[in-house]
Amino acid sequence: MMKQTALPSGEMVPVLGQGTWFMGEDRRQFYQEADALRLGLDLGMSLIDTAEMYGNGGAEEVVAEAIEHRRDEVFLVSKVLPSNASRRGTALACERSLKRLKCETIDLYLLHWRGGYPLEETVAGFEDLIKAGKIRHWGVSNFDTEDMEELHAFDGGKAVSTNQVLYNLSRRGVEFELLPWCQTQRVPIMAYSPIEQGRMLNHPVLARIAKECGATPAAVALAFVLSHDGVIAIPKSSTSKHIRENRRAVDVMLTADQLALLDEAFPPTATKTTA
Repeated sequence: MMKQTALPSGEMVPVLGQGTWFMGEDRRQFYQEADALRLGLDLGMSLIDTAEMYGNGGAEEVVAEAIEHRRDEVFLVSKVLPSNASRRGTALACERSLKRLKCETIDLYLLHWRGGYPLEETVAGFEDLIKAGKIRHWGVSNFDTEDMEELHAFDGGKAVSTNQVLYNLSRRGVEFELLPWCQTQRVPIMAYSPIEQGRMLNHPVLARIAKECGATPAAVALAFVLSHDGVIAIPKSSTSKHIRENRRAVDVMLTADQLALLDEAFPPTATKTTA
């Protein structure tokens, strides 16, 4: 059974989903990537994250292939670029994403990062889309604590459903201030690049703990991220082997001693940052 966490609305979503960054960039990989996402769905990783930016829309097309005839199983997340995030531009971008995704509604629509348009204007665009039935929830990405406080300060801003940020063992800046703030406000953090695109996986401490747990270093790295309340991880993988390794993370329960070893090997940072 896949562990879940609650959005502010009370809706439950899986703590382990699937990312699509770098998918849709090579048409020769199109069906392999779609097959990987389908396997993830079979294993309960039913939250799929994508964006109009990924592969210039190509990742959304991969997702469309993967979820054909299975849309009801999926909690679908996509993002609008800040350059498109005016009130009208947000609506137009969403329509383009829906067309590529071949569906009628996006479950969670995010502002990819802050840009030149006022937050109030983008949020008004999100509210328009909710009223039109085009999206169900909205959120943000790459926001620091001050950004979240500003968002919460105006009418409608407290409806934010998540903040998607870079978070993994080697990028722990969100733990300094942002993660506690989001936990207090019951706004889940969605961790992208939760295994640092594989760059940390040869670390001997990860290998040692993985052996103790009967898992892989990737599963241990994911299990660390998931050991924090209100955190969703969205690793990207295009192979069945890695999809299965990622799924194992939900069943890995790290001990206090193992967490202490990880703290020693990957010390928490002393500054606040989302990157």
